[in-house]
Amino acid sequence: MDSLCKDHFLQRQYRKLDGGVLWSRNERNLDCTVTFQTHSILQRFMLHFELLQLDCNDHLYVYDGAHATAPPKADLSCRNTKQQVGALFTRSNFVTLKYVTDNWGTDANGFKLVITSVKDPKHGCKEFRCKQREFCVSADLTCDGVDHCADGSDEDTAALCPENGSGGSSEAWMVVAGGAAALLVLLIAALLCCYCRRRAPNRRTHLHLEQMASSNGAGKAVPSSPGSTTRLPGNWAHPAGPRGYRAARPGRLRARAQR
Repeated sequence: MDSLCKDHFLQRQYRKLDGGVLWSRNERNLDCTVTFQTHSILQRFMLHFELLQLDCNDHLYVYDGAHATAPPKADLSCRNTKQQVGALFTRSNFVTLKYVTDNWGTDANGFKLVITSVKDPKHGCKEFRCKQREFCVSADLTCDGVDHCADGSDEDTAALCPENGSGGSSEAWMVVAGGAAALLVLLIAALLCCYCRRRAPNRRTHLHLEQMASSNGAGKAVPSSPGSTTRLPGNWAHPAGPRGYRAARPGRLRARAQR
């Protein structure tokens, strides 16, 4: 509220708006007057509080018109609550607010006032129609996080603003699914790596045994009779017994080969 009450020439100008939120919290030594105007003479203002907790020495005056001269439409102080005040409607397309505070207060003192330009249904509605009172408000005021209709219909997450109600949960599910997919890819990569490492020693061992077999005579051929050859059994075909190669009898092996 203090930002609207600076000593500036714009303070004396009428502010046209479709809708807005006016905040005040623990503002002291104020004597502020501000006037709002609708964009069309067919419109008027609806005011309702989302927070109203004034100090007993503070007063918020609401005037139905462009000047703070006639008796106020409402004189709000510590005796008033937002439930008691409800929604206030002007008869003209102007509303004037005058806020007077003393030099004492706490952070709990203040108000949050929603101001909305509305059009009666009899004048026709080409934009958004509120559900309960059927007032017409600007379509730009829908799904902006502010209850301009005072019945929640312009912020209906089921029909009008699904992204405000379920967007967070769907986004969370997308993050979870992406994380699960990444973990699955890492697990598959780890398994493939382990499988390749286990196969590599087996291939090296098989190659080493083949080299040993070729070096100890398993693959060599000797003539046994004209026109025929016989392979000598080496270590690859017949590995040594528990006592080693010294216990083997090469004479018997050669004799069998000559037969």
